[in-house]
Amino acid sequence: MKVLYREKGFPIFQNRMYDSADEAVNCPRGDIELVEDEATGVVSNSAFRPELMEYDGNYQNEQAVSSRFRQHLQDVADIVERDLGFARLVEVGCGKGSFLELLQARGADITGFDATYEGDNPRIQRKLFSADVTVQADGLVLRHVLEHIKDPFSFLHQLKEANGRRGRIYIEVPCFDWICERRAWFDIFYEHVNYFRLSDFSRFFGEIVSSGHLFGNQYLYVVADLGSLRQSPLPAEDGFSLPDDFTRAIVEQQSGDQTGAVVWGGASKGVIFSLLRARAGSPVDKIIDINPEKQGRFLPGTGLMVHSPEQVLPELPKGSRIYVMNSNYLQEIRSMAGEHFIYIGIDHD
Repeated sequence: MKVLYREKGFPIFQNRMYDSADEAVNCPRGDIELVEDEATGVVSNSAFRPELMEYDGNYQNEQAVSSRFRQHLQDVADIVERDLGFARLVEVGCGKGSFLELLQARGADITGFDATYEGDNPRIQRKLFSADVTVQADGLVLRHVLEHIKDPFSFLHQLKEANGRRGRIYIEVPCFDWICERRAWFDIFYEHVNYFRLSDFSRFFGEIVSSGHLFGNQYLYVVADLGSLRQSPLPAEDGFSLPDDFTRAIVEQQSGDQTGAVVWGGASKGVIFSLLRARAGSPVDKIIDINPEKQGRFLPGTGLMVHSPEQVLPELPKGSRIYVMNSNYLQEIRSMAGEHFIYIGIDHD
């Protein structure tokens, strides 16, 4: 297999928070070696070790604190209602339950499965969805799960068998085409073992109901007939390579920084952005995030503390540059922080 991209010593969890800087700096690490599977076309990290991935209550990936992200969830709920309906749904890997409860509020009959769930919703079972569960669904929801699975096709096959080889499935994952087009080097990290394009799912399924892009094209989705799952080979002419200048912005974005950079966004993008900036000799000074579960705790890799906007902005000189980790939140951030600063969306064209 041809190696597309390599990095060493990435934190294995981008969204695990730590109670001290030392603990965060000395977090478990793994390597990145992206390759394309010549049979399926899926790009994956061949150095990934699934046995390292043990999620616990220190994992904080809740995005619904943002009004912009809540609107995205409403958009997804519209697609689920249109293409799956609201009767007999199962969400596989429902996390903290935010999306499941949104669907419940809209009238869906839904059951969730997630071994790491911490709440008290009786419709969520703290286990994996597998052949030994008694629930079967007219529609399965799989949001931001498949990119974490070592063998995604086998996992989909297990879901198909567990659901009686029937039903529709909604799948949502980050869009690898967007990552490549935007040179979004900060969107490649250890937790995501797979990187998908829409064309991958046209090889996975014989019957696709709908597909497209969401959240400023950063995510792709597909609704397919789960019973039509198949494995089609990758045509020889469809081989893939990363752009030659994929990581150029690591150096370019340092120009103009007279003081330490301020980053808004203490999730996956912010973790990798800060880590590779530090390795390039231009470390980040402050991290801002509106998620209270992150504030006062430390990011893996760099050991940077996450601050609330109120802790950083009053002391920040006018005209300071703030690197916004996700341009989907640019207007929301500007309305919170005001017009005194220069906002740089790192994923802009």
